[in-house]
Amino acid sequence: MTAPHDTPSAAELVEAVREWLERDVLPDADGRLRFHARVAVNVLAIVERELVLGPAQAVAHAERLAQLGVADDAELARRIRSGELDDRLDEVKAVVAASVRDKLTVANPRYLDSP
Repeated sequence: MTAPHDTPSAAELVEAVREWLERDVLPDADGRLRFHARVAVNVLAIVERELVLGPAQAVAHAERLAQLGVADDAELARRIRSGELDDRLDEVKAVVAASVRDKLTVANPRYLDSP
């Protein structure tokens, strides 16, 4: 945690709310409330993973884009569409695959275990 914020951190607050929903709300909830509590638990889990993994993923993504000589995803998409990177398709596929893996790791890591 950096100044001016004290503990608990944003990650700790999100974790506390997610755990409260899982432990105290979901077991006694039914119907619409149960559904919405499960959605909230999933959203908070995504936020937790993004807070923990996001900064390193952003650095790695920027490094991968730089290796291709593009500044951002928009430029990558433009250069793919124009055919400018057709001679480097293996590299492009690796960059896109790594980006998708990072996104799934945050959004729902169980998808990475699917065949």
